[in-house]
Amino acid sequence: MTNAIHIDPGHIVTARGLRKVYKNKLALDNAAFDIPAGRIVGLIGPNGAGKTTALKAILGLIAFDGELSVLGRDPRHERDALMRDVCFIADVAVLPRWLRVREAIEFVAGVHPRFDRAKCERFLHGTQLKPNLRVREMSKGMIVQLHLALVMAIDARLLVLDEPTLGLDILYRKQFYQRLLEDYFDENKTILVTTHQVEEIEHILTDVMFIRDGKVVLDSPMEVLGERFIEVLVNTDSATEARALKPLDERSLPFGKTVMLFDGVPAEQLAGFGEVRTPGLADLFVATMKGTYA
Repeated sequence: MTNAIHIDPGHIVTARGLRKVYKNKLALDNAAFDIPAGRIVGLIGPNGAGKTTALKAILGLIAFDGELSVLGRDPRHERDALMRDVCFIADVAVLPRWLRVREAIEFVAGVHPRFDRAKCERFLHGTQLKPNLRVREMSKGMIVQLHLALVMAIDARLLVLDEPTLGLDILYRKQFYQRLLEDYFDENKTILVTTHQVEEIEHILTDVMFIRDGKVVLDSPMEVLGERFIEVLVNTDSATEARALKPLDERSLPFGKTVMLFDGVPAEQLAGFGEVRTPGLADLFVATMKGTYA
């Protein structure tokens, strides 16, 4: 690993000046970020923002410019060793329709050295997922159960999830994340998940990164967001005075009400303008993607 980058032992991933160009498309634009150990980190951005490209760099699947350390290794040159401690899962709804349960288990057991077959079978116990059942015979909920069993039986230090619940109903999306939180995550594991469906993962995240046009424009622990960002339901007669404090974003509501989002303005200073509340992650995301915050 080059000495050009300082590696904090408490960080699973450290990136500095990460850059990737596809023909005429700048997918990563000198991106910089850290992912601490034992956290659940959401990498959130619209389609084309650079989420999947960042994951591919972390997984050693593409060439890139800049410096990147994953579990103390350079994924460009040490991918085989790195993947012993990393598990990658994409869209859980995409499994070969001909695949049987036992074949899925055998495949993962053959490719991942930290797969625990007995643990996988314990997760499947009590479900309707019998060894000879094919994917084409499963409901979406059963496919989620199979994918969860395969994932949670891998003792990886870093679990990477790229839009894992695309195509699933909201019930099964919630089930996927809840089981992941309750049955898989602990202080020895780090989970990095990309999505553009902010609301469905907000409750499980410890940290969040917003990415826009190849740059990480917000990188923060979740608990800090509530202290830093404040939303105000501004009274009509206070709108001009509130705007003088330069809100990051504002949106109109019925009956002349306006919601304004502020960064770093003390709550007591804003309380006189109207109802003060903590913004949802989705509202903060929308303001960021508009370009009003960077």
